[in-house]
Amino acid sequence: MIEKHIVLEDIDPVALYGVSNNNLQMIRSLYPKLRIVARDNVIRVLGDEEQMCLFEENIEKMRQHVVRFNTLKEEDIISIIHGQGNNDYPEGVIVYTLSGRPIKARSENQQQIVSAFHTHDMLFTVGPAGTGKTYLSIALAVKALKEKTVKRIILSRPAVEAGEKLGFLPGDMKEKIDPYLRPLYDALEDMIPPAKLQDMMEKDIIQIAPLAFMRGRTLSDAIVILDEAQNTTSAQLRMFLTRMGWNTKMIVTGDLTQVDLPREHNSGLREALDILEKVEGIAVIRLDQRDIVRHKLVTRIVKAYEEHEKKEQSNKNI
Repeated sequence: MIEKHIVLEDIDPVALYGVSNNNLQMIRSLYPKLRIVARDNVIRVLGDEEQMCLFEENIEKMRQHVVRFNTLKEEDIISIIHGQGNNDYPEGVIVYTLSGRPIKARSENQQQIVSAFHTHDMLFTVGPAGTGKTYLSIALAVKALKEKTVKRIILSRPAVEAGEKLGFLPGDMKEKIDPYLRPLYDALEDMIPPAKLQDMMEKDIIQIAPLAFMRGRTLSDAIVILDEAQNTTSAQLRMFLTRMGWNTKMIVTGDLTQVDLPREHNSGLREALDILEKVEGIAVIRLDQRDIVRHKLVTRIVKAYEEHEKKEQSNKNI
């Protein structure tokens, strides 16, 4: 008889053990010659050496399955143990949410974002609300982190005082800034188990910070995403783009119809697109109403506002 301790890394152990330890109970029944005790992310195994080797190999396959798909079902366990497991994503799938929903490009322009991510080091994605710019970008970053092609994800947003003054908001600086960064947290929480996300943030593997915190840094071995870039000034965006280090990809997202800067400031994103669109190594993807993946009313709202703006502009030109 031998004893081994197996540490489950990079996953939430609950996803492997199952609800009420249902998966764990099933695994125990499939290895009757082993005594299996699980506590937190450590599995203690005692028993037959030959079955122990098979158990170790299959638990690692299950762990890899959870890393990729964020879930493990009873049929997956059976397939893995019978040597039929497949850890490859179906075609087009970027990652899976915690609920097991596949995240993939849902329009032609979204597919261009995915393709450009693999062929360019800097990517601008511009389009109206609801077109999946931020969500898709974070999914691509999470996949790169899972595949260990980068060491960290860095997410940033400009903290623009859109109708509210930071100084009058309650709390310390983090509490004042967090509401601006909430959409980034929401996307991450959809794809990474809470305990694992918290651990990654504590270890700075995933960093979320206001744009001002980027100054003076060189960002290497990372996927760096700047969201809501239409609310940057020219100087801010130029500062951000020049933070790029080795083995780094940058994604800049924005909606030029929702600029919250004071009237005396021009959008740095608008200027950057004019200057950089034809620079080699930079891709610009423009999304429109056809790419909106939120409630169908969002498409109608965007269209109504666009028609209103065209009408106002036409009246000004008369």
